[in-house]
Parts: sequence; C-alpha cells; structure tokens
Amino acid sequence: MLNKYTNIETAPETILKSFDLRDLPTSFYDNPFPTYHMARREQPVFHLPDEGGIFLTRFKDLDRVYKDTAIFSSDKNIDFKPKFGDSPLFDHHTSTLVFNDAPLHTRVRKTIVGALAPRALKPLGPQIENYVDEILTGINEGDVFDAVDDYASLLPIRVIGDMLSVPEDERDPLRNWSLLILGALEPKISDEQFIKGNEAVSEFLQYLEEIVARRKIEMNDDDDDLLARLIRVVEGNDGLLHHELLQNCIFLLNAGHETTTNLISSGLLTLSRLPEVIRELNDDPSLWGKAVEEILRLESPNQLGNRRAVVEFEIDGQTFPKGTPVTLCIGAANRDPDVFDQPDNFILDRGRFTHFAFAGGPHLCAGLTVARIEGRIALSKIFEKFPNLHVDGTIKRARRARFRGFDYLPMKAAR
Repeated sequence: MLNKYTNIETAPETILKSFDLRDLPTSFYDNPFPTYHMARREQPVFHLPDEGGIFLTRFKDLDRVYKDTAIFSSDKNIDFKPKFGDSPLFDHHTSTLVFNDAPLHTRVRKTIVGALAPRALKPLGPQIENYVDEILTGINEGDVFDAVDDYASLLPIRVIGDMLSVPEDERDPLRNWSLLILGALEPKISDEQFIKGNEAVSEFLQYLEEIVARRKIEMNDDDDDLLARLIRVVEGNDGLLHHELLQNCIFLLNAGHETTTNLISSGLLTLSRLPEVIRELNDDPSLWGKAVEEILRLESPNQLGNRRAVVEFEIDGQTFPKGTPVTLCIGAANRDPDVFDQPDNFILDRGRFTHFAFAGGPHLCAGLTVARIEGRIALSKIFEKFPNLHVDGTIKRARRARFRGFDYLPMKAAR
C-alpha cells in the first residue's frame, strides 16, 4: 500500500527454507525486507542452520533481549574465536565497548558518554553546518556525483577525526581501514577479507600509537575532547589499559563515521524519491528531526546485532540452552507491523516512537546525538540547495548484511 509520502511498496514474499546469513543471494542485499517480513510472520523465532542459534525479528523480542543482560551477553570471545583465531581482528573486536559486558563496558561507556552528552555537543552544530557548507561548495547545479564518496562520507570522518585529534592531512586511510575491519563482522568472510581486515587493524593500531603519543605531549589539563578524556582514564586507578584505549579509539572512529555515512546516504536516496516530503521539510525545517528518525527506522544503518545466552531461557514457548547464539534483526524489528502502521512507508508525522537503529538497553549507542545532528544538518542543507536532487545512474548496494549502505550512489544536483 502507498501513502502520500512514498512510492515504496511491500515486496512479495520470499522462501525461508534456504535462508542462511552465510550464503545470501545478491537480491537480498538490495532488499532484505521481504525476507524479514516473512520470517517475522511465519517463524519469528527462526532457527539458523548449523547451530547458528536463533534469528529474532519481532520488536518485542529485541526489546527483551536488549534489556535482559542477565540472560543475554554481549561478550564475543566465544563467538569470534573460531572465526578469527589468535589474530589482530580477534584482539580488536573482543576489546571494544560494543562487544563486552561490565566491567569493561561500564568503564569505557562512562568516559565516552560524558564527552558525547547533548550539553557537551551543543557547540558542535554550528561547526557541522560550516563543514557541510564547505563540502557543498564542491557540488554545483547539474553535477552528477557519488553521494557516498563525494558527500555522505566526508562529514562523519571529519567530525570524529576532530573528536579524536586526527590531523586532517592524515585521515585518508581511515575509511578504508574502517570498511575492512567492519566488513570482517559479516556472517561469512573470505580468506582475503580476513587477511586485509587483520592488516587494517595492525596498521590502524600503529598509527594510533603515534596519535596518542603526540596527544599526551600536547594536551593541557583543561582539554575536554574525547581523546583527552580516554587518555586520562588510562592514567586513572581504575581506568583503561593502554591496548584498550587504542582498540576503543579504532571502534569510535569506525562507529562514528560508517553508520552515519549510511544514514546520510539512505536519507539522500529515500527523500530524493519523495518530492512532497522535501517541499514540506523545506517549508518547515523544524520537521527535519522527525525525518531523520523515520530514515533511521526505515533504513537502519546497522541491520543486525548479536547476543549469546549465558543461562537457559524461554521465548515464544520454546526453551533454549545456555550458550545459544541470538541474532537480533534490527531491520525487521523496526518494520514490525505490530508496532508501526504501514511499516514499509516513510511517514513524516508518526509522532513519538522508539526504534532500534541505535540498539537498546545498556548498549544504546553512545554517539546517537552526534549521528542525529550530522544527519539532520547534512540532509537539510543539501535538499535546501538542491530540492530536486535525484538518482542519475545505477545504484550499487554494499554486499553486507550487517551494515546497510552503498558502494556507489550516483545523484544529480538539481534545483
């Protein structure tokens, strides 16, 4: 069904019996939502093959798992050991904020949340507006450009690079390192992806050693940026270890720019197909916050999450043993028709609602305020300048199930 804001239709049903996250058809990456809808409707507690655990698609089930940390653990040592072995990728992904429980998660999150609190970020808005204005000077009427490389990715890497004191002339390798490291989180990776992912972690760590050493020399007692805060935590009595500092800097650089790049890219594509919505937003810019939330719900940059049960548990009348892997399908829960009316449609005036684009529970994304600010400013400014921005060429979706984004998004700037 269509509404006045969208030309998106619910796709036909797909067959679940062959569904395997390690072996997905190309069509899935373009549009995974028919598969998610069928799983939620027919097998909301879906058994993945080869002891892959369960795949959850209902909003209520994700809500429970995110909140119940006594049963569902975020620690990934057991899950990642067979996949990564003793490697830089294993060391990285098992040392970061997102893949750990207390006490490491508590120590790191406390430090990061303080630096990323809305009050601390208040001066960031004007700075981001200046950055976006500068980027837009390179896009002129009639230009066909890659909305990912030439626009969406430029702002987040600049913002998080500033927060972690990475000099502007040293940021070129960051996005490639990030894609290689995050790409290794896909359910199945090739030998080449494994090798390149490990190389990226090693190179990233070596670079961060230099950055942290320089920052320690240059920082003052009253410096309150994110890297300064993390360094002080290392030097505290109950703070991070040095390697934890470096690994979480990698995580912050990755998480701080890749998912926001996907948010902006998805917003560009979605809204370029909805001219009535663009007119409404340009007439009333105060609505942009609502638009960003609907994009986050509809095209969640992070589509999958994972937990492991540390005790026996029951769900939907079924009992599962301790150690069961649980895959949380954010992309499905955020389109659950039991929670959202016309879930596949962009509806600007949904009112207040909750979604899981930033996960939930104690692991709610610490950088959600930054992402929202960047998304709102990046989208509002480009559509203000080019209200008829539209696709001009063949879109290439990234072949990733976990992170929903693009390899190439050709768009034409048009007033």
